[in-house]
Amino acid sequence: MLRKTRLFTPGPTPLLPAAQVAMASAGMHHRTAEFRALFTRTLADLKEFIGTSNDVLILASSGTGAMEASVTNLTSSGDQVLVLTAGKFGERWCDLAQTFGCQLDMVSVPYGQTFSAAEVRQKLTPGVRAVYVQATESSTGVRHDVEAIAKMVRAQAPQALLVVDAITGLGTTRLDVDGWGIDVIIGGSQKALMIPPGLAYLAVSERAWHRMESVRSPRYYFDLRKERKAAAKGESAFTPATALIAALGAALDYLRQGGEGSLPAGRDSLIAGAELCAEMTRAAVGALGLRLFAPAAPASALTAVVPPAGLDSGKIVAGLREKFGAVVANGQGEMKGKLFRVAHIGYYDYLDTIGIIGALEHVLAANGLPVELGVGLRAAQEVYAAASDAVQPAAARA
Repeated sequence: MLRKTRLFTPGPTPLLPAAQVAMASAGMHHRTAEFRALFTRTLADLKEFIGTSNDVLILASSGTGAMEASVTNLTSSGDQVLVLTAGKFGERWCDLAQTFGCQLDMVSVPYGQTFSAAEVRQKLTPGVRAVYVQATESSTGVRHDVEAIAKMVRAQAPQALLVVDAITGLGTTRLDVDGWGIDVIIGGSQKALMIPPGLAYLAVSERAWHRMESVRSPRYYFDLRKERKAAAKGESAFTPATALIAALGAALDYLRQGGEGSLPAGRDSLIAGAELCAEMTRAAVGALGLRLFAPAAPASALTAVVPPAGLDSGKIVAGLREKFGAVVANGQGEMKGKLFRVAHIGYYDYLDTIGIIGALEHVLAANGLPVELGVGLRAAQEVYAAASDAVQPAAARA
């Protein structure tokens, strides 16, 4: 049987065909009117996708570049910062803060968990200059309550800037950037926007721009003030990834079409799809007798699953890849072998979800587990059927 490789990883995610075509045909020079028009339009569309009135910038880097910029542009050496960490990417905030000389305080909870309000509130002191958190911790499949965190920051430490890594959150999770008072929110091209890695984007509040003028940290490539000045002229401060920006523009056009001319509606449809695929997957996991790694606060970006006792998750990852060409993610760091992660970000739909669940049933059975084939599929299909029935007009259901 022929095998078709399919990505079910939380980045990179499957590529949108229209974006691939746009990328292949993007032969323009970056200091031309043609590119300026594309770049200006793409920045405006990103604002709609994020749902913000704040300035939006694009960086030729991975998401970590925007994370670094959010430390160097908003803090000086010796500044007190608070990191809320619950996994590998929360730990990345810690590493960045320490690298640039910040005085680090943390709320740290075990992998698979999220923060309590009391823990966060206790750490929000008048000396905190910035708070860093993930919207979704993609190493563990946990969703953090960004709205509640934002309310606490505004009430307890109004001087602090709130920075949210939403690299896997944007396009999978409902986020009210301006309404909640998020000062910087970060996204990445290889997630919900369905194009290859290589672009980071971020929305920056006026409060954050004001802070930058007094910060003493050294900045050059990741000086956001340079990017803001260049973006006002339809350019980037340094050579942009022109083909990726063409792909990004095509992906945003695709979402607008999906929203019948409304980009916010297309984004909301994308989020609803991720939520439904995640719910289907969680139902299948339970029906198969497996356990969620983050049951109390599961993300819609991905589902982290604990393998059966005595079975290394690497065997499940390898079985899915070797037998079906389905690429899922193992656990990271200390969690390797202890969980596997199935993503629902971007260019996924019902058939993708049904396919990975059916493949998982066969791989579990091949590893000696007493799996009743179809039990996970039935649970997932029942979720889908209930969701489809809920959105039909009453007359159609009669």
